Amino acid sequence: DLGIGFDGDADRCGIIDENGHHIAADRLLALLARDLLSRHKGAKIVFDVKASQALEDEIRAHGGIPIMWKTGHSLMKAKMAEEGAPLGGEVSGHLFIGEDYYGFDDAPLVSLKVLEIFSKETRTVSQVFDTIPKLVATPEVIVSAPDDRKFQIIEALQREFAAEHQVITLDGARVTFEHGWGLVRASNTQPAITMRFEARTKADLVAIMQDFDRRLARYPEVSRDKLQEQIAAFSA
Repeated sequence: DLGIGFDGDADRCGIIDENGHHIAADRLLALLARDLLSRHKGAKIVFDVKASQALEDEIRAHGGIPIMWKTGHSLMKAKMAEEGAPLGGEVSGHLFIGEDYYGFDDAPLVSLKVLEIFSKETRTVSQVFDTIPKLVATPEVIVSAPDDRKFQIIEALQREFAAEHQVITLDGARVTFEHGWGLVRASNTQPAITMRFEARTKADLVAIMQDFDRRLARYPEVSRDKLQEQIAAFSA
């Protein structure tokens, strides 16, 4: 048993397992990647900077080439076309299928692909997804920041983090720590800064979030309440 839901214009698809648990879009993309790579070893798969490290690891483990890119469905589609990638997706739920199709975000097609995969399975939906490694992660954390300051703040944080850590700067700063990572980027659509965090344990996750919170505290124009809520939730 599984549940399938679309957003209002059917360009995003959500999957619910037999226990009523939502499957995150980057985990769904990992499932689609496994399926695609069973037919096309060496294929490129594009995903956005918010995606789990487990997704990149799964793509490599099954013989694919992972390509991290900027968030934004138009940016993702352009990158897929540039790279000749037959599959891509975002944490927001936009998933793009280019194999025997046009490479845009079509939720009904994604749902049919999922049904096709599970029609060949004897395991339940949750059992299949349990085979995909899962780290401890926050949802997307959105905090308000003025439009005329948000990019300056991100640029300053990029420089600051780069002095201490490995940083991917293609869209904000995705900072690699020993046991996880944190992302901070300026929203493309609203006066806000968006963040996401992932780690091996709750304690590691809290430590990474506290590091970001400490640095953001120097910018009083940034509201940190949503970040502090996540710190409290994972500290409990």
